[in-house]
Amino acid sequence: MTRAIALTLLAIAGGALLIEASPVPTPPVAPRKDHSQVWHGRTFVDPYYWLREKGTPEVEKYLEAENAYTEATSADVKPFSEALYKEMLGRIKQTDLSVPTRIGRFYYYRRTVEGLQYPIRCRRPAGPDGAYSESAPEEVLLDQNEMAKGLAFLSVGEFEVSDDDGHLLYSTDDTGFRQYKLFVKELASRAVRGPLAERVTSATWAADNRTLFYVTEHPVTKRPDTLWRLEPGGPAAKVYEEKDELFSIGVGRTKDKKFVVLGSRSTDTWDRWLLPAATPHGELRLVLPREKGHKYDVEHRDGTLFIRTNKDAKNFRLVTAPLADPSPARWTPFVEHRSDVLLEHVEVFRDFVVLQEMRAGLDHLRVHGFADGGWKEVAFPEPVYTASASGTPEFASQLLRYDYQSLVTPSSVYDYDMAAGTSTLLKREEVLGGFDPGRYASERLWATTRDGVKVPISIVYPRGLVRDGKAPLWLYAYGSYGYGMPAGFDSRRLSLLDRGVAFAIAHIRGGNEMGEAWHDDGMLMKKKNTFFDFIDCADFLVKEKWSSPDRLLIEGGSAGGLLMGAVTNERPDLFRAVHAGVPFVDVMNTMMDASLPLTVGEYLEWGNPNEKAAFDYMLSYSPYDNLARKAYPAILVTTSYNDSQVMYWEPAKYVAKLRTLKTDSNPLVLKTKMQPAGHGGASGRYDALKDRAFEVAWMLGQVGITK
Repeated sequence: MTRAIALTLLAIAGGALLIEASPVPTPPVAPRKDHSQVWHGRTFVDPYYWLREKGTPEVEKYLEAENAYTEATSADVKPFSEALYKEMLGRIKQTDLSVPTRIGRFYYYRRTVEGLQYPIRCRRPAGPDGAYSESAPEEVLLDQNEMAKGLAFLSVGEFEVSDDDGHLLYSTDDTGFRQYKLFVKELASRAVRGPLAERVTSATWAADNRTLFYVTEHPVTKRPDTLWRLEPGGPAAKVYEEKDELFSIGVGRTKDKKFVVLGSRSTDTWDRWLLPAATPHGELRLVLPREKGHKYDVEHRDGTLFIRTNKDAKNFRLVTAPLADPSPARWTPFVEHRSDVLLEHVEVFRDFVVLQEMRAGLDHLRVHGFADGGWKEVAFPEPVYTASASGTPEFASQLLRYDYQSLVTPSSVYDYDMAAGTSTLLKREEVLGGFDPGRYASERLWATTRDGVKVPISIVYPRGLVRDGKAPLWLYAYGSYGYGMPAGFDSRRLSLLDRGVAFAIAHIRGGNEMGEAWHDDGMLMKKKNTFFDFIDCADFLVKEKWSSPDRLLIEGGSAGGLLMGAVTNERPDLFRAVHAGVPFVDVMNTMMDASLPLTVGEYLEWGNPNEKAAFDYMLSYSPYDNLARKAYPAILVTTSYNDSQVMYWEPAKYVAKLRTLKTDSNPLVLKTKMQPAGHGGASGRYDALKDRAFEVAWMLGQVGITK
């Protein structure tokens, strides 16, 4: 649909799209259709249930009508959005190269080229001294731009080179629905085999450089449930099937490449199986029997297993055990449990062990040398930051590759000499356009919630900001699945800061910033703590005069979109504008439908609504079910038609119902990407940036910032 000078009225009535000329855009009206269902003896009427009928002309007309309404009502936003896009793009070094990473005889890297949507994945042979040389011949492994020709979306999932450096295993999704196809590329001849399998969620090589192991998902629920073994020219053989619907599986290799590892996990219980990578036709061996509530993972070094376990250790501890008998009776403590430190990850090298830890909401890296038995900690210079060990695939490496960034320091790649205890900066994201980190300040604040818990808030703002309650503030949060929100850098955020807008992250319960108990206290029958924490953080920021309700902008996506819906229902007076991205807002319909992706596996996170107590609790906060006749803030809802994690109909139903209830004149718009796109939106970097520019322009417009 196009927009003319006389804007069109788009409405859905009785299934037909009605169009008439009007000077004022009028929102679409979704028809109400009879639909009811009985849950726990109660009848629930849902007149917008029909929006689940994906692919029908009526549904697509309604979504297109909403898009046209969004475009019509956002006509005045378009110039600002375009200006923001150019501004944001102007900060990005479009032709760039990632830090090369040594794997075997080659250095691997990605490079981007100005004007191209996707990275090009390449490698160069290591020099005689093992060093990287730009003069060495470049070999292009995957040019995603060539692969994406004629496609609106292309995501690369798996990317792993065989141990002999001769074959590339990779997977692609061209719909956004996370349906990955598996391919193998013979690097000498450039010949590609495949797709070898579909709906692949993880994959790895065996040590013979010809056998593949891969996991496929259930065709309806999308639960990764079956492990396969495949050799060239032969049929795939089923190796393992996870029958329990609460569990999903994944496959990989230990860092020393000695074992293929099959991991099976639910929210509260994990187990691991090992298979010697050199004998891919052998039998999987269970490391430790599945035990309700026991979460563990394993690494291997020289006949010893390193087991990160939560047995008698809420925040995890590290033990070692003989490969031949890893039972608890044979465990030797390596790192004891600490109630104030979360042991997030363990990386085992030939000569070192690296711990990724979280203390008081901040990342820490500690290194243990096997030769001297000592410990070293990597030093970080700022009070608010995020750091992670990443990109060190070589088992024998003496260098630890890690990423460091903060709210004011761009992403920075370092090599840490694990023996010497020194860090070397290899690359810092180059921010163009005169970026000066000295113009901004960041702090860690602590808000006390209604139940007395102190919640950390990371905030960044332009230096000289006057705290008189008049400044706009953008507050972001997630608060689910034990995923903590890193206080990292985003060059796009400078468009807020340079206009006098502070940006804050509320590290609310439901994440893991303060340990495993932080997650526990924001899930299941304590889920409302997540919402109350966010509201209390917002109230704290207002009380401390960082902003005021008429200047407060809030944002969250996916489960964070649920957060947006819940807090907007609870305290609509506290916020000026809301961006709910791919929001999980129709909680009851989704969690009562076991055929939908993710539902059953998430009973342990949200609760099983087939149980009356859990049903009642979830119903009490479900955003869609608690919409009421009252005034709401300005609300922007964004989604993708092909999203497989939160189906498009959740935000569509939410908007349709809210239109009939809201008593205010604040804007309510729904923007659906109808072309292939995923849970994270567009796959191309320019497309994604244009979408973000619109979201920022729309939100800033609600507080009077239009240029």
